[in-house]
Amino acid sequence: MAAKDLNGYGSIPGNWEAITLPEAVFFQEGPGLRKWQWTDSGMKVINVTNILGDGSVDTNNTTRFISIEEYEKTYRHFKVDAGDIVVASSGNTYGKVGRISEKDLPLMMNTSVIRFRSSDPNRLNDDFLYAFLRSEVFKNQVESFVIGSAQPNFGPTHLKRMVMPIPPLAIQRRIAAILSAYDKLIENSQRRIKILEMIARGLYREWFVHFRFPGHEAVPCAPSPLGDIPKGWEVKKLGALVTSSRRATKPGPHLEDRRYVPIDCLPPRSLALLEAKAIEEAQSSLQLFEKGDILFGAMRPYFHKVVVAPFPGVTRTTCFVFKPVRPEWHAFATMTAFDEATVAFASAHSQGATIPYAVWDGSLSEMPLVLPSPALLHRFETVVAPLIERLGQSFFALGNLRRTRDLLLPRLLSGQIDVEAIAS
Repeated sequence: MAAKDLNGYGSIPGNWEAITLPEAVFFQEGPGLRKWQWTDSGMKVINVTNILGDGSVDTNNTTRFISIEEYEKTYRHFKVDAGDIVVASSGNTYGKVGRISEKDLPLMMNTSVIRFRSSDPNRLNDDFLYAFLRSEVFKNQVESFVIGSAQPNFGPTHLKRMVMPIPPLAIQRRIAAILSAYDKLIENSQRRIKILEMIARGLYREWFVHFRFPGHEAVPCAPSPLGDIPKGWEVKKLGALVTSSRRATKPGPHLEDRRYVPIDCLPPRSLALLEAKAIEEAQSSLQLFEKGDILFGAMRPYFHKVVVAPFPGVTRTTCFVFKPVRPEWHAFATMTAFDEATVAFASAHSQGATIPYAVWDGSLSEMPLVLPSPALLHRFETVVAPLIERLGQSFFALGNLRRTRDLLLPRLLSGQIDVEAIAS
């Protein structure tokens, strides 16, 4: 069967259609809301920061709302539905794609985010549309239409001119099923990450915040500057637990064996690093880190970004690189950095007006903490260190799944892989 050209964006089998998006796709950009419209509660508003680099949507990492009254009066038609596909349309992360689930709702659109869904399910399968919006065919068209240098963006005017392949509906469903199988494996892995983090965080808070550690009934409390603490424990400062490593470096061939992890690669409120960039993108204000180092976002919006490095790499000075003073304190140091009390202290003691930064010497290093007994620290390390190690391995396991899926994606959407030859 003769191949058909997709308007210069590749070729497709002759029995597939090549259409413009408006022929089968509904898309809508959010309204241009202003700062004075934000409230502390009401209807939550999605923005580009909610669409994560790994393809998921996290509506917990922002607190933007508008009042229910204003929503009901003016913006009801911007309400997002479960199953909608959302794409970031401006900023340095334009083109990020995510899928809305029931847990994200209720939610409404904001500018710089465009939602998509099939306008005719008998012609276009939504799961196939989701695959297309993650494909190079779509991304290459975005790149050809995007405008602006300081704030790159694209919008509905450009989408109306974009093309997409439409196989017969049965083939769309098979392609979507193959890719969905990988998405489910990725989702299951991410769920395991959350469980491991929940266990580690729960143990830390139970033992070292609430003082309900194994054998606590037999340990009397003693007064301290931080209140009553278990006898034998000490009040120390964060600087006695971890050091802040500043190993400055410059771009060059000596970094070839390292990955680049700027602050935007650190996931919010998760210990598992799931994303890194090519070392060629590393530019200025760089510092080295080693496997096992704790990366801590050093800017106020990012203090909740804390991960354990699963490999040697390079980051920027917008991250602290923490090393435990003693190797046997690693798990305790990691969970202390990850704890909300540390995030709150960093936020309260940051400096700077436009973009507040955390300062280590004389500031964050002075944060008071309670250092447990050596025996309990050893026991915590024995229990939690394997969990942290498994979280680090997630980078490689999920990376392999994503790479396999992303290798399949263009071949499936171009018809290079004959899905009809695959068992239905």
